[in-house]
Parts: sequence; structure tokens; C-alpha cells
Amino acid sequence: MSAPINNNSTWIIVPAYNESTTIQKVVGDLLGYGYNIVVVDDGSNKSLAPQLKNFTSIYFIRHKVNMGQGAALQTGISFALQKGANWLITFDADGQHSSTDISTLLTPLQSGSTDIVLGSRFLTDGKHNAGPFRRLALHTGRWINFFLTGLYLSDAHNGLRAMNRMAAQKIDLKENRMAHATEILFAIKEHHLKYVEVPVTITYTDYSKSKGQSVFNSIRIFFDLVLHKLFE
Repeated sequence: MSAPINNNSTWIIVPAYNESTTIQKVVGDLLGYGYNIVVVDDGSNKSLAPQLKNFTSIYFIRHKVNMGQGAALQTGISFALQKGANWLITFDADGQHSSTDISTLLTPLQSGSTDIVLGSRFLTDGKHNAGPFRRLALHTGRWINFFLTGLYLSDAHNGLRAMNRMAAQKIDLKENRMAHATEILFAIKEHHLKYVEVPVTITYTDYSKSKGQSVFNSIRIFFDLVLHKLFE
């Protein structure tokens, strides 16, 4: 059994791009759990620093230019590891994720039974309000990921996940855009990481849908991944 999870060694990584509408609420909710938080502002048009100035206990990193969510996650992961993180959680800044799911993600890590925990809206007890076309795109993404990685998951593109230090050290994201989710699956397969899915809640709002999460994203992700594999 691994060492007990404690707040001091647990880090939540929040990649953010032009999230001035939601970032205060997202960070405020997370602060209630006492974990370390690092917000990576991925070159927002206006820095998110003013929105977070009252949250003096968090860490804030800003990319000078927009590099993509994968790059923002890698920056946050590398920073947390340098600070001695033993447990890392990735958490979206647009309000889709629920902070109450954090304990569900951490429990399998604490038992030592797995290295990485992947959130799923489609498992029993998972919840979501995705419409039919979005569900179709997400299920299509499952098959694309299975074809590319050999891992058949119930929810292949869920940004809510947790990992132990060893798994985080094995992940080296090169794909800056949304295809980083599948790149993480490549790392799981390559390094024989133990993984498990757990049910989580994903709540789409008009705001989060306006952020460009088109039902056609799975097509773009597919071509990103094919190009990545061709030129890696």
C-alpha cells in the first residue's frame, strides 16, 4: 500500500485560456479542500492574474503566448513535480468539472492499486448533460483512441484525472492541443502504467460550449494524432 495521501503533497493543475468568466469560482471551490493549486494561464488575451489576486495561496504561471492545453498541462505537471508533488490532478477551468469528484479520483491512488485514475461521465454513477451529437462525437473518440492506443475506455477525452508521481514523471506531452488526452493514453501503454476509470460529473454550460468544444473536435483530434505519430 502506498503512503497516505495528504494535502501538502497533492497538487491540482488548472490550465486556463481566456477563462475570466469562471476562474474565480473554479479556484475558490478548489481552495476549500486545502490542496496545492497551480493555475497555468496559457497566454490569455488578458492575463488572469487580476482575477486571482485575492487567492494568495495559489501558484500562478503565465505563458507569454497561447500554446494549447497540452502545453499548459505539461507546464503545470513539471512545476508540481519540482515542488515535490506525490499526487497530481488535472482540472479544467471552464466550470465543467466538480470539485466533489476529487476524493473519488484519489481513493484508488491511496490504495496503491493504480498509477493513474481517469474520470468517466459514462460509467454507472457518472453524470453528464451532453446532447446526442456530443455523445456521438465522444463515443466516436473512444473508438479512435482504441484504434490508436489499444486502450478501450468508456470516456477517452475527459480532462479530469489523477496520477501518482511516478506516472506524472512518465508523461511528457508533445501534442499541445486537445490530442494530449490520447497522448496520455500512449504513455499509459508504453510504460505499462496501471489505470482505472471512476465515475465523475461533467456539466456543460452555454459558456463552456462557447469555448469551441465542437462535436467535430474528434475529427480534428484524429488528424492531430495521425500527424503526431507520423512525425514523432
